[in-house]
Formats: sequence, C-alpha cells, structure tokens
Amino acid sequence: MMFAARIHEYGEPSVITIDRVPIPEPGPGEVLVKVAATSFNPSEVGFRRGFMPVTFPHTLGWDVAGTADEPVIALAAGAAAGYTVVPEDHLVKAPKAIPLEHAAAIPVAGLTAWQAVFEHARVRPGERVLIVGAGGGVGMFAVQLAKHAGATVVATASPRSAAAVRALGADEVVDHTREPLPDGNDVVLNLAPAPPPILGERVVTITHPAEGATHFVARNDPGHLAELVGLVDAGLVRVDITETHTLRDLPDIHARAESGEIRGKIIIKGLE
Repeated sequence: MMFAARIHEYGEPSVITIDRVPIPEPGPGEVLVKVAATSFNPSEVGFRRGFMPVTFPHTLGWDVAGTADEPVIALAAGAAAGYTVVPEDHLVKAPKAIPLEHAAAIPVAGLTAWQAVFEHARVRPGERVLIVGAGGGVGMFAVQLAKHAGATVVATASPRSAAAVRALGADEVVDHTREPLPDGNDVVLNLAPAPPPILGERVVTITHPAEGATHFVARNDPGHLAELVGLVDAGLVRVDITETHTLRDLPDIHARAESGEIRGKIIIKGLE
C-alpha cells in the first residue's frame, strides 16, 4: 500500500484527500517508479476546479523524480503518490549534479520553458526577450534558457522575486507593480496568468490566448527533457527550490497559489 494525494470531486482545496491505496501494477511497456518527490504546478489548480476534466478518483501530480533501476525523472500522471507507473520510453536519467528530490522541479516547468524559448519563440543570439512573469517555476527556466540562447533578457517580477530572477541571469528586472512594460522587444514570453502584452515581433503565451500571440500547451518530450538534464549537469541551468513540503500540505499550497502567494518551485515529498 501507499499514500496518494487524490480528488474525488471538483472544488476548493479541501477536496484534496490523502488516501491509502494499493501500489499500482505496471502494464506492458511501463515501469514502476518509487517517487522521491513531485512538484506543484499552477495547472493542478485547474484540474482540481474542473477546468480540465479528469476521471475520479484522480491522483494529482505530473512531475516525477524517483527510482526504478536507477534515478529517473519523467512527466507522468499520478506523481503525488508513493509510487507511479510511467511508460518506459518517457523515463530520462536524473541529473547527477542536484539532489534527486530537486529534479522533480524540472519536467513540466522545464519542458514548457524549453518549448517556449526554442520552438515557438525561436530565440536567436543578440535578440531582446521580455519574459513576463519570470518569478514563477517556468520563468526560472525560461530566463536561463533565453540567456543560453544568447539573448538579452528583460524580466518582469514582483519585488519578492526580483533578486532571484536577477541571480538567474536576467539583464534587467522590471517591477511590473510599479513600472510600465518596455516595448521594442524581439520576443515576448508571457508566463503570467493574464493576457499577453503585444510588445514584440514574436509573442508567445502559455496562459491566455490572444490575437497576435502564439499560444501553446507543452507536450511531453523525453528528448527535450534529456537535453535539460544535460544543461543542469553541465552547470548551465540551475534548479532553485523555494519550498519543500509533504503530500499533507497540498491543500494549503493550492489555497496559497489561488491567492497569488506562490513563488518559484515547490517540491512535494511523499509519506512513508
């Protein structure tokens, strides 16, 4: 048996329950992974509230860091549990340069940032990139990947996130609570839960669609995930963890997220 954070209905954070359930059995082409940690992603709020339909009972979590025959990470459903099953071809060797639990921050946020920077925005050396909402989990990776691509990065962040964003390599940090967003950008990456500002030649948004912007939902791509792991192990991308909690803290984390109190990446460890 194992513990799992599940919802049996849509609703407020209080609908999240910690259930004791059987350890899942892997099917053909699947691997059982003992979960070291998952991480919180804002999209989990949408699943809980019914904006994205799920089948009940639904186990939360999409980021997997754990062990099979070796330490691995993956993007897979049901990660907020002691164990989960993952398609074998979705598994990627975990980075060696950081603790395994911290690697849980990479899959969803890292893949979203990778695909925003390299596939949809096609950031090139010397370009000016405005990253709106750089203080979140996706922003942590987007700032570093845009710098890795050779861009000048202007990042928006609240005062509580400004120092962290600057430490990740942003060339300029704009306090969006007090200052207007700068125009004249080559690329705008909108990571904030608001309509994207059309202040660049190429505008990419992961939240609100808008005319003149490319909206996308990140896909699971183990090849991209492996490239991210390589950058982490090479010391070119940092993984900063702002908080560590257990499954029992998930209702509070969801409530804080809805109040706009979450910054950076939060990892969630299971219960024995």
